[in-house]
Amino acid sequence: MKKSVNFQISSVHLLSHLGQTIVAVLGVTFGVSMYIFMNSFVNGVNKVQDDMAFSSMAHLRIFNENTTQTYDPLQILNKNDNTVFHIQNSKKIQYSEGIRNADEITTFLYTQPEITAIASQLNYNVFFRNGSKKINGMLSGIEVENENKLFDIGAKVKEGKWTDLNFQKSGIILGIALAGDLGVKLYDNVNILTADGSSKNLIVVGILETSVKQVDKTKAWVNIQTARQIYAKNQNFASDIVINIKDLEATDVFRRKIAPTLPYQIETWQSANEQLVAMTQIRNILAIAVSLTILFVAGFGIYNIMNMTINEKIKEIAILKAQGFSGYDITIIFLSQAAIIGLIGSAVGVVFGYFISLLVNNIPFEIAGLSTLPIYYKTPDFVLAVIFGICTTLLAGFLPARKASKIDPVIIIRG
Repeated sequence: MKKSVNFQISSVHLLSHLGQTIVAVLGVTFGVSMYIFMNSFVNGVNKVQDDMAFSSMAHLRIFNENTTQTYDPLQILNKNDNTVFHIQNSKKIQYSEGIRNADEITTFLYTQPEITAIASQLNYNVFFRNGSKKINGMLSGIEVENENKLFDIGAKVKEGKWTDLNFQKSGIILGIALAGDLGVKLYDNVNILTADGSSKNLIVVGILETSVKQVDKTKAWVNIQTARQIYAKNQNFASDIVINIKDLEATDVFRRKIAPTLPYQIETWQSANEQLVAMTQIRNILAIAVSLTILFVAGFGIYNIMNMTINEKIKEIAILKAQGFSGYDITIIFLSQAAIIGLIGSAVGVVFGYFISLLVNNIPFEIAGLSTLPIYYKTPDFVLAVIFGICTTLLAGFLPARKASKIDPVIIIRG
């Protein structure tokens, strides 16, 4: 019964100072809506960044770097005897580059349930020539279907078809900026010149745009069999094997799982793009910091309003305590007011934040393949916004409520 009375008293206090209540609710509403908007906007920016990055970058890359190793025979001999060793003309052993058993590696990888797509590649720097124009860039020999499964690259072809590389063995697809710099169009000829002097004429069967300027300006794609012929490699050779897995954040766990089985280097996208990871984390921290700051500012406003209410209602509080209300009851009365403000402000803030984000998502922003400012919603952001909104108001209401619970009714009534 007393709980019902406590709630009724809380409601009367809120309604008797409706202006203050509305100001407090608006403070929470603004904080929660900004939390949702900031995180949705940062999520959108991060998603666009990841989409652009992963349009040409896999989650993991297996490769055989051209490394050197020093062989020291003293390491395998017993050093406890008195034998004197003299080693002359010590040399470094250089290992061959590339992966010579690519099919064997991919067969093993296909047995791993975490993997969603695999593709072998043959990547080398070449010169692209057309007439007097000569441009340095990257020629990538690819498995047509597997590459498309990894990066959905066929959807980025502006002229021609990605699958034409399967049927036109002397075909090549150029990045749109590279094609422009060379001055070629569909079905023109382009000459490829490798570092060892090999040369081959290819037919432009497609022009592709990834929205990553460096890729569009320097890269071209051919069938991997064509690339192997150009570089005189065997039919099982690859410079890289690229992999996508189900959870792109679990790449390091998967790398540690397969590393003991594979005699090659394995690189995760995080280790290859530390700057990209750092910028994503900084944006997330900034969004949370700004949002929580706004919520704390709203909390201070609620704290001041609750203090003013207690000072104005101090005689009523004394009378309630004289009538048998305990300090706990007084605390509950004022905490209930804070909870009501938090619930109403959070509910309105969620709706308001969603509509602000929706409005921003329709603002034109034509750059790097975008048409509007990016927004991406995540359900946990909405849940956390409500939790932070309510917790902030409860925290702001606790100290004034505790102060009210300690009021001595005798002193107040006498005064």
